[in-house]
Amino acid sequence: MSAKILQKDDPRLRIVSRAIAKSEIGGTYLADLIERLHETLKKESDGVAIAAPQLGENVRLFVIASKDPLKPKEVIKCIFINPIIVKTSVKKEFLEEGCLSVRNIYGRIRRSTKVTIEALDENGKKFSRGAVGLLAEIFQHEIDHLDGILFIDKAKDLKEILVHE
Repeated sequence: MSAKILQKDDPRLRIVSRAIAKSEIGGTYLADLIERLHETLKKESDGVAIAAPQLGENVRLFVIASKDPLKPKEVIKCIFINPIIVKTSVKKEFLEEGCLSVRNIYGRIRRSTKVTIEALDENGKKFSRGAVGLLAEIFQHEIDHLDGILFIDKAKDLKEILVHE
């Protein structure tokens, strides 16, 4: 049930995604999309998160999957519906980034070192989540996708590193 990840030249990646209506939460479309996102991400050895626009679905949704350090065979799945950044640190750093939709290109991008986002979970319950380091970078990167922005639009020192053919 995994899907093909759109690549940088696909115009669908440049569309600002629409908010997901409360009435869509719990429905088949959203449940299927969340499953496709997780299945697609699972097949990417270097991926930690993926946004719906990367599968051609222009809705405000992204998922993060990571290994549970206490249970290495289990994957923690985090779902963010209609996420917004509500707070950012003044401090910013240049961080190395890549993207599943911009294969083999990496660059340095200036991101806030701390962010807080608000979103809905898969049941429509609102939550807030603060993040530092890599998680803060992921939040900003994925929300950029929802706004039709790719990291290469902001990055410096772009370089090609062949990881995937």
